[in-house]
Amino acid sequence: MAIEHRVLITGGNGFVGSWLQRELEARRQNQSILVLPVGHGLLSGRNVDVTDNEQVLQLVHDFRPTSVVHLAAVAAATDASRAPRRAWDINFTGTMNLAYATMEAAPDARFIFVSSSEVYGASFIDSGGVPLTEDAALKPMNVYGATKAAADILVGELAYEGLNAIRFRPFNHTGPGQTDAYVVAAFAKQLVEISAGLKPPVMHVGNLLAYRDFLDVRDVVRAYADAALAENPEAYGKAFNLASGKPRQIQSILDTLIRLSGLKIEVHVDPQRLRSSEVASASGDAGAVQSVLDWQPNIDFEETLADVFDDWKARMPAP
Repeated sequence: MAIEHRVLITGGNGFVGSWLQRELEARRQNQSILVLPVGHGLLSGRNVDVTDNEQVLQLVHDFRPTSVVHLAAVAAATDASRAPRRAWDINFTGTMNLAYATMEAAPDARFIFVSSSEVYGASFIDSGGVPLTEDAALKPMNVYGATKAAADILVGELAYEGLNAIRFRPFNHTGPGQTDAYVVAAFAKQLVEISAGLKPPVMHVGNLLAYRDFLDVRDVVRAYADAALAENPEAYGKAFNLASGKPRQIQSILDTLIRLSGLKIEVHVDPQRLRSSEVASASGDAGAVQSVLDWQPNIDFEETLADVFDDWKARMPAP
């Protein structure tokens, strides 16, 4: 008898949640998979406020998931800093509500918590640029990182109480459909607007000297889908970096996108776009996830950049 997978995805209508739904849809050819996306303003799925404990418990009780992928969050660091109480309510309290509801109403389900590389914070500075393993200290340097670190620790502790928890700490990831609150999408959008004659050939940017570890969102959701659909007791209770181990300078990403655009551009650094607690270099060691879950990134990052640029071209209204 074929196993029926019942996958509950919070934040199902977000950038990553939408790509995860596509990944699971592609796997339906070979497996029985029922997906319930949860979020605000969904056309299909269920609208649930993760900060409302009763709503969350009812949701898990009704759906009886075999796995929960918890993506719902105030995900942009700048948004979390502007509204810290909301970030704590959603990122920490929402995670607590969902984890306890899973333990009560679906105790056999896998609980896949999406943390963030931002939990490491100052450990990137301490490392001197060496890719961090999951053993690095959690030293968040902004509100977003702090909320994710607290939730990460909570989920790790609940694994000792019986929660089938897998924590992922993804590093920067991008791809088609991302909002311009994130650096790659922001660059691509500006270039497309310039190309369309909507703006003069001047780009306004933040810190171009920083190095970051970038992934394609399609590689990232493959890890989430693998964890959601396979029984991996060896992974329960553990945290896993999702990273390339190859930090890229933001300047090089901008240079590649400008080359793809074929434009001649002036670049101006905008002080408004500079973050106060800037880490010079951040990268991760993904050896653990490769060993335990057989995951590694497959998509060439220049292909990712080309896809992001083409996506923004497609979003521009016709003249």
